[in-house]
Amino acid sequence: MLTSSKSMKRRLWLASALMFTVLPALAQFRVEVTGVGVTQLPIAVAPFRGDEQAPQKIAAIVQADLERSGQFRLIEGGGSVLDESSRPDVTPWRQRGADSLAVGSVSRLADGRYDVRFRLWDVVRGQDAGGQSYAVTVGDLRLAAHRIADFIYEKLTGEKGVFSTRIAYVTKAGTRYNLWVADSDGQNAQSALASPEPIISPAWSGNGAQLAYVSFESRKPVVYVHDVASGKRRLIANFRGSNSAPAWSPDGRTLAVTLSRDGGSQLYTIDSGGGEPRRLTQSSSIDTEPVYAPDGKSIYFVSDRGGAPQIYRMPASGGNPERVTFTGSYNISPSLSPDGRWLAYISRINGVFKLQLMELASGTVTSITDTTADESPSFAPNGRLIVYATRQNGREALMTTTLDGKIKARLAGQGGDIREPDWGPFQK
Repeated sequence: MLTSSKSMKRRLWLASALMFTVLPALAQFRVEVTGVGVTQLPIAVAPFRGDEQAPQKIAAIVQADLERSGQFRLIEGGGSVLDESSRPDVTPWRQRGADSLAVGSVSRLADGRYDVRFRLWDVVRGQDAGGQSYAVTVGDLRLAAHRIADFIYEKLTGEKGVFSTRIAYVTKAGTRYNLWVADSDGQNAQSALASPEPIISPAWSGNGAQLAYVSFESRKPVVYVHDVASGKRRLIANFRGSNSAPAWSPDGRTLAVTLSRDGGSQLYTIDSGGGEPRRLTQSSSIDTEPVYAPDGKSIYFVSDRGGAPQIYRMPASGGNPERVTFTGSYNISPSLSPDGRWLAYISRINGVFKLQLMELASGTVTSITDTTADESPSFAPNGRLIVYATRQNGREALMTTTLDGKIKARLAGQGGDIREPDWGPFQK
């Protein structure tokens, strides 16, 4: 049985935030994709006309998005520069093996904005498959590219793309901690909060407008809710002892939190505007890391009530918990897929920490990484990718992986300790 907060490692008891090493400042991310999927849709993305003069290379961003998804195989375009205004000769693209072709252009408007246009072609049928156009500021060029990738993804797979969504994560550089909000590829990061004290456990609200997180600026863990657009925040939980591990209910009205106000770490719910918390668990064990099921009817959490940390499930209003994980003796950091089918979590196996994926209906568990310091998994809002933090080749990194583990993308900075990613919802 665990007897103190120091006994549960790897963010379970907030310890990981206090063990950050000092590394160089955060640099720009780049996407490195490894692995090959079994069934991928072959697509060519021709260089957009005007890309060379544009501050952002639209075609390259679209290509990286599609490749990172694991659903597409990129066909080389041979340097052909095409735009959306004329029908391309699809024969050479068909000969290269492409089923689809994306073409477009980017040009600067008189008011300083950029006109981004794109069209998708069905190479097999020789048909126009639709297009889009955007007039955007230079700061939104990447967003326009992500929306083009979303259009292609949905058109060809029938599911919504997640490229224009955002992720939140935490870095430590020198003595400064930063909570960042970035594009789904890690680029275009904007600081939501900087502090000399640790920041941990960022969690997006269901509408993507707010982030809950834990700050140690009061020299103890305190829960805040931060409005992303305005930068304003409000104090949610600053009770006696530790206040940690916030998780939003799907409707955004409630937060589940871990408090030690009444002795021991237990689960509570609290109104998202603040107020008096309501206790959910009544155990002598350590109960922490709550996360709501997508339907809001149950809460998954971590407890050592069986002698070691395992993942349990109970009704969202409280009640008798049932154990969910049985493979391995140390399982933490639960994350539920948006359709409720999958549970991602971290398991300590032979002394190393590995990302695991469980199909909840069958209980089948698969280890989907080859790294040994995985933490903080979070599903993309379409449920097709997982973002997590890890250490690879001696460096901290954010990674995404497909659910079968075959396609991984490293969102790698040149320095900085990168932690605690959380993938935001679809943009409203």
